[in-house]
Amino acid sequence: MRKLSFVLLLAMLCGVVQAQITDYSIFKHKFNFYVANDLGRNGYYDQKPIAERMGEMADKGVDPEFVLATGDIHHFEGVASVNDPLWMTNYELVYSHPELMLPWFPVLGNHEYRGNTQAVLDYSRVSRRWVMPARYYTQVFSDKGMTLRVVWIDTAPLIGKYRREKDKYPDASLQDDNRQLAWMDSVLTVAREDWVIVAGHHPIYAETPKDAEERVDMQQRVDPILRRHHVDMYLCGHIHNFQHIRIKGSDIDYITNSAGSLSRKVKPVEGTLFCSPEPGFSIVSASKQQLELRMIDKKGNVLYTVTRSKK
Repeated sequence: MRKLSFVLLLAMLCGVVQAQITDYSIFKHKFNFYVANDLGRNGYYDQKPIAERMGEMADKGVDPEFVLATGDIHHFEGVASVNDPLWMTNYELVYSHPELMLPWFPVLGNHEYRGNTQAVLDYSRVSRRWVMPARYYTQVFSDKGMTLRVVWIDTAPLIGKYRREKDKYPDASLQDDNRQLAWMDSVLTVAREDWVIVAGHHPIYAETPKDAEERVDMQQRVDPILRRHHVDMYLCGHIHNFQHIRIKGSDIDYITNSAGSLSRKVKPVEGTLFCSPEPGFSIVSASKQQLELRMIDKKGNVLYTVTRSKK
């Protein structure tokens, strides 16, 4: 592990680094977007205040272009259809701030796989802000000469446990996992953007009490592709806390975004540069020369910032 300052070491161990944003000019002249996941609790726990904080900060000056939603928008059994009331109580009535009426680009989480996954895609035809063209997809964004590619992947079918548990996750084993991996490899092969981010629900590296098989499968099947193509960041959720991990031999920033509702405890592991049990969301800011990710708690404090710069 690289040498850390005393302050950062305390942050890593305790997850206590707070700085209220008072100068929103840090977002000016940059391409900004939110990262949110593990949301759907019918507004309970911290979901409503975090949703309001996202809207308030957008209004004050973040001015996000979209929300990258890395799965589990619906706890616990996914949704039954596009008319399921959970669309209202988990999403529409919670993220109702005017500044959140912008595109939401989601991926499926394990909880969506416990319900009707096709309904999650089909909701794109119901809601103008829900944009999900496929289970995995990519899009390029540009701003002031900067180009950014985001690749959304569908991680549950890439993990053996979900494919085996057909009663609990009926759609997972029906997906062509090898085809998705080949697609991801082909997309990243031709990616020439200034910044390349891959986003999925499950972590590749993270401290978690969840089944180790999840991370092993992601490390064996996804990580080699990301490393081969020198991806800048891998963003995920699933663990319900903030984590920033760097692994020896890889230049990728592995980011776990915290829950936008119910969060969980966390402790540092090998490669951990920062971790925090606070619930919240993240703000990604991109310019031609710099890519930043700020981890934000429910009060609007910046807990930690990941920064990548062009040489």
